[in-house]
Amino acid sequence: MEPNLNESISKIKTFYIETYGCAANKADSYVMEHLLRKSGYIRTDFKQAHFIIINTCGVKQQTENKIKARLRKLYENSLNHPEKKFVIAGCLPFIAPNYLKKIQNIFPTYSAIIDLNSIEKIVEIFELLENGRKNLLYISNKKIDKSKYKIKHPRGKITGIIPISEGCFGACSYCCVKNARGRLKCYNPQNIIKTIEYQLEQGIKQIYLTSQDCGIYEFDSTQLGDLIEKINNLPFQFFLRIGMINPSFLINNLKQLINAFKLEKVYQFLHVPIQSGSNKILRKMKRTYLIKDIIRPLDQLRKEFPYLTISTDVICGFPGESEYDFYQTINFIKWLRPEILNISQFTTRPGTKAKKMKQLNSKTIKNRSTRLSSLFRKSLDFLNQKWKGWQGRVLILHKTMMKNQVFGRNFAYKNVLIDNYTGSFGKFVDVKISKVNGFNLYGKIIEK
Repeated sequence: MEPNLNESISKIKTFYIETYGCAANKADSYVMEHLLRKSGYIRTDFKQAHFIIINTCGVKQQTENKIKARLRKLYENSLNHPEKKFVIAGCLPFIAPNYLKKIQNIFPTYSAIIDLNSIEKIVEIFELLENGRKNLLYISNKKIDKSKYKIKHPRGKITGIIPISEGCFGACSYCCVKNARGRLKCYNPQNIIKTIEYQLEQGIKQIYLTSQDCGIYEFDSTQLGDLIEKINNLPFQFFLRIGMINPSFLINNLKQLINAFKLEKVYQFLHVPIQSGSNKILRKMKRTYLIKDIIRPLDQLRKEFPYLTISTDVICGFPGESEYDFYQTINFIKWLRPEILNISQFTTRPGTKAKKMKQLNSKTIKNRSTRLSSLFRKSLDFLNQKWKGWQGRVLILHKTMMKNQVFGRNFAYKNVLIDNYTGSFGKFVDVKISKVNGFNLYGKIIEK
């Protein structure tokens, strides 16, 4: 019996994407999916897909280990399924000069490895692979404007991710991501606005701006504050979240941030990665600020916006961190009282200056991480008490594990859980907070 031609074409035109890491990686996956769908490809599950894209991350050792284990498993799968085409994308192959070879050795039957600037060639790559090419390597020094792609999301999707730039000016001694993402390129604000407008027209209700550092956005005369104001003025009902901002931005550009947080559609949410409370360690990290310089602007933000949600990152056990340095971090966190604290146990990353420094033992690093985590958990008991009795708008995002319970966020990006909700998702509802427990606020719909 002759094979059905339509079935053969359909099978060849299928793909699956597995994404690791940050919002920027998710945005890259959206771009690839968008281009493939435009060319007639259909996204399916792993088992049915003819093309498999693994969008990797290399920011932490733990993540690297997880992805390497996954690639080894996929290599074994490729031996049993030679018809499948495996494309490796993302940061991991490019975080250090020897990492490309490492990935090639782990997965010698790879179909293609592509860098972050080559994602727009994904359709061309698929076509070459289908014509018998293999072990393709795509590396481009030409930075592309990833904000220009008008992503068509599936019906019912609520959150859209928009990259506003890629790369940074920094030279942090612990970071390998810059090796992959390179120097800063800010995207055209007209493209950003048009893309956001296109997503809002589809029913998106929550927009995330993403970048390695949103604070350094500048395109011609347009700065971050100007861009945010233009987005806020779009005639749709939605919330806008500003991505990670380097603490240095607070020193010279605080007014931009204050003006942004006053806008109706902008989440009063600040992700500012301090990394250490010790000036000595900040210098070793090659961070471009001192603790004394950021205390005043942070204090001013707290006074101006008493419900502001602050998220920060801390690295425990950086090389040379003494017990006194760690106490300085403890004291800074006690003062800052962040609502979200991302704690990382230091691990060396390839191609970084910190890798060559004398390392602390793992037991000390783990102990400090545990102590800081314990301090933070205790602070949650009183941090959110101010929300009890609050009334206001909440954006309903998705279900929780509990029956008839849903998860939403208010203007300060706080977790709000609502029981017995029977309405639709992506809807703004009026809620009164009746209970607080750790991170979460529990509310009831205000009947009108």
